[in-house]
Amino acid sequence: MIPNPEFTNRPKSFWAHVRTLSQKIGYVERITRRKGVIGQAGPIKIPTLAEMTAALESLRLNTDQIVSANARPTRLGADLLGYFEHRAAVLNDFAQPRLMNVDQARGLFEQLQKKSTSKRNVPLNKQGNEKKKPAYFTGIINMLIEANADGMPCDYDPRELTTITRSGAPFRTLARRVDGAFPSPVNPHAVWEIKEYYYTTTFGSRVADGVYESLLDGMELEELRAETKGCIDVKHYLMVDAHYTWWIKGRSYLCRIIDMIHMGYVDEVLFGSEVLERLPDIVKGWVASARARK
Repeated sequence: MIPNPEFTNRPKSFWAHVRTLSQKIGYVERITRRKGVIGQAGPIKIPTLAEMTAALESLRLNTDQIVSANARPTRLGADLLGYFEHRAAVLNDFAQPRLMNVDQARGLFEQLQKKSTSKRNVPLNKQGNEKKKPAYFTGIINMLIEANADGMPCDYDPRELTTITRSGAPFRTLARRVDGAFPSPVNPHAVWEIKEYYYTTTFGSRVADGVYESLLDGMELEELRAETKGCIDVKHYLMVDAHYTWWIKGRSYLCRIIDMIHMGYVDEVLFGSEVLERLPDIVKGWVASARARK
C-alpha cells in the first residue's frame, strides 16, 4: 500500500489534529449488542464533524480552524474528514482481508518453498516450546526478494547499523538495526522491517514498540533526505502480518501505520498476502535503480 497523494506533504499541524482527534474519539467503531451495553469492536471509525468539534471542545482546544460559524467544515475540517474516510476504507476493505493467520501463512510459505531453488536457511520465530516455528512471513519475503533480485546481493539479516557514507566516511548511521537491506546496510537503496506476530494473544508492548521503531527509522531517513535535498533517498518499507494481533487487537496501531505512510516516514507498507502482489515489482525497481546508480 502506497500513500494517497491527496494526503501527503501535509503540515505537521494536520497530523497533530489527526492524532489528537483519533486519541479522543477512538479509532474503532463499537458495536452494541443491546441498548446501553458495548459489545465487540467494529470497523475503523470515521468521525463526524460534530464528533471532531466535541472532542476538541472537551480538550479545551479551539474549533474554529475545523468548523465555520455556520457549522460548515473549513478547508482543514473537510481535509480531516476526507483523510479519516480514506484511512478507514484502506484498512477495512484492503488491509484486513490480506492479513493472514498462521495456517494461511504456513500454507503460502510451503507453496513458495516448493517452487524455490533457494538454499537459504529460514529463520525461526522468537517464540518458545511448541510455538517455536519457522518465521513464515519472513521466509515468504526472503524467497520473493531472492527470486526477483536478478542475482544481486542482499542482506536478509543485517547484524550492523545502517550507514550512509560520503567520501568513504560515515555521514549518517541509523540508531537501529533493520530487518533487511538491499544490497547491504552500507549505502543501501532500500531497508525494511518485518513485524509478524502469529502466536501473540494480546497486543503487548513488544508489538507496539515495533510501530515506534519504524517511526524512528522513518524520521531519521526523512532528516537525511532533507539535509541532502533529496540526493540521498533510502527507500523504507514496513511489512506486517497476523490477522488476530493486528486486526482484532491492534487496529489503533494499523491506523498509526497509515498515518506514518502519509507523513512520509514509510514509503510503502505491505499487509500480509499483499507481499505476493507487490514485492516482486518493488524488488525489480530496486535492481533497476541500483544498477542505474552504479
